[in-house]
Amino acid sequence: MNQQKRYNEFGDFLRRVFPYKVQKISVNAGFTCPNRDGTKGWGGCTYCNNQTFSPDYCRTEKSVSEQLDEGIRFFSRKYPEMKYLAYFQAYTNTYEAFDVLKRKYEEALAFPGVVGLIIGTRPDCMPDALLEYLATLAKTVFVLVEYGVESTLDKTLERINRGHTWQEAAQAIERTAAAGIYTGAHLILGLPGEKREEILQHATTLSSLPLTTLKLHQLQLIRHTRMGEEFEKQPELFHLYTVEEYIDLVIDFIERLNPRFVVERFVSQSPKELLIAPDWGLKNYEFTAQVHRRIEERDSRQGKLSL
Repeated sequence: MNQQKRYNEFGDFLRRVFPYKVQKISVNAGFTCPNRDGTKGWGGCTYCNNQTFSPDYCRTEKSVSEQLDEGIRFFSRKYPEMKYLAYFQAYTNTYEAFDVLKRKYEEALAFPGVVGLIIGTRPDCMPDALLEYLATLAKTVFVLVEYGVESTLDKTLERINRGHTWQEAAQAIERTAAAGIYTGAHLILGLPGEKREEILQHATTLSSLPLTTLKLHQLQLIRHTRMGEEFEKQPELFHLYTVEEYIDLVIDFIERLNPRFVVERFVSQSPKELLIAPDWGLKNYEFTAQVHRRIEERDSRQGKLSL
């Protein structure tokens, strides 16, 4: 980590990897999820509504190339020299027949200006054959596999209907990193039933794994989800952090985090029409600016308390 920086930022990581500007372009490749089709469960995770993070151009009736074309056109006017990472984001992007997955990934990589893939998936959806293929790809192009971990506590994973265990998540991360692939994890801070001490313990538990990147975000209660319905019936079961509380939680968290991990983000911003709570009224970059100020005030840094 750069000694002048208080934590490892994703932008700095990309600048170390690439000699040019790169931008993620989201793609909805039309996949589903084993937690929705009955293989692992029905209805998905209790907090999940994929509308909250799919850009308008990400429609399954459009091909991968059509979605990339629309997404890239937005940025290329301002940054004509920019390159792009195809971000397979919606649902489980390794949950399909191998030939279908290979065709979609390679369609993305063949699109002009695309220099790599980011693949969002579940820890229980990485078969050996696919991992071997991605390892081969990673020798020539950028590949980051991002696993939805959400919590390191099995009691929480069961409560939110994840359909996998913490052990499965840890094993998937270890297998992927061992294959020479950049490996990321996603964690939600503030899930129901988790005490502050348990949330901070996630940082210590994750720190022993060979992760490249970590995404954090606050619990958001979203309309048309089971968790949203639970909140409306029993709001006392949830602790919704204020901005100030969450900033201090995040800083306490990264103080315990392996200093080699790249922290990609602290928060997520759902469309206002879908958000029940908390509504902080801040853009992601505004929140991050507040974290920067607070971390300086506390004279803190990533890994300060890690062993």
